[in-house]
Amino acid sequence: MYVLRDTDPVEIRRTQAERRAETRARLLDATVECLSEFGFAGTTTTAVAKRSGLSRGAQLHHFPTKADLVAAAVEHVFESRLVEFRERLALVPNGQGRVGAAVDLIWEFFEGPTFEAWLELTVAGRTEGELGERISVVTDHLHERITAAWHELFPEAADENPDAPLILFCLFEGMALIRLTGSRFIRERSDALLVMVKAFADVLIPEHAPSPTGATS
Repeated sequence: MYVLRDTDPVEIRRTQAERRAETRARLLDATVECLSEFGFAGTTTTAVAKRSGLSRGAQLHHFPTKADLVAAAVEHVFESRLVEFRERLALVPNGQGRVGAAVDLIWEFFEGPTFEAWLELTVAGRTEGELGERISVVTDHLHERITAAWHELFPEAADENPDAPLILFCLFEGMALIRLTGSRFIRERSDALLVMVKAFADVLIPEHAPSPTGATS
């Protein structure tokens, strides 16, 4: 009879749901990388399958069309970053500097491959009917989630300026778009512009607004 010893390796069997979630995550992460690197036109389902290390059949099983795949990819990454935003901001002490920390975290949404992928899809969706509809739904959903998270973190400001997070997002979207064009204006002045945005945010959001219990959930 075989006796399991403490030194023997133990294989932990994953559930079907866990394996499915891992496969989807690999496909979605690979999609964002391809969108950032190759653009929408160069992001094919074959390229995504190759980048993810999975079979084309696995990719088609989870995402039958390219529109399904790319729309889900952007939502997947933004949802992950939204969770990170809430968790990191919850670590910032209440009071002076909390709004500035929130602005810094929001600006991070517009740096790196996530924003580049979203921009590629937004431009492509203008002439791709099915994709445009999917991206519109995803964008509305994300704005709603971000606004809700912001109001939870700054509850006293929610009634005074409920559109504050959307205003900040519009400012940052413009800055990020200009930066992607290679404009020296934004590159050379980004730090100064960020200081101005923080000053504007201080007007919109009272610094005394407390963080509610359970903001990291």
